[in-house]
Amino acid sequence: MKFLVDAQLPARLSSFLADAGHDSLHTRDLPSGNRTTDAVIAELADEDDRIVVTKDRDFRDGHLLGRSPRRLLVVATGNITNAALLALFSEHLGAIVAAFDEVDFVELRPTALVLHGRPGPD
Repeated sequence: MKFLVDAQLPARLSSFLADAGHDSLHTRDLPSGNRTTDAVIAELADEDDRIVVTKDRDFRDGHLLGRSPRRLLVVATGNITNAALLALFSEHLGAIVAAFDEVDFVELRPTALVLHGRPGPD
């Protein structure tokens, strides 16, 4: 699975995803780094079939209103430590990957994984 991790989330999350066998980029890896606009992030993700991983509600709005980005993982945990975030991903990564076989928008909460949106790719 391919991910593009947004700037509000730590680069360590992208490294964690890569270590787990996924193709993952962080916005810091892009030519404009963490200053890359949301529109460019969505465009790059859509072009490369990546899932945008973010805490930014603007991506949710863009996905719901304009289907861009096409695939979205919203981290809805509030402020937690990086260690707690990585532990949460470690606990739920298998379910997150499986969820994108069913839908195109997933929300990771502290105690639940919520599937939203339209069916994902076949």
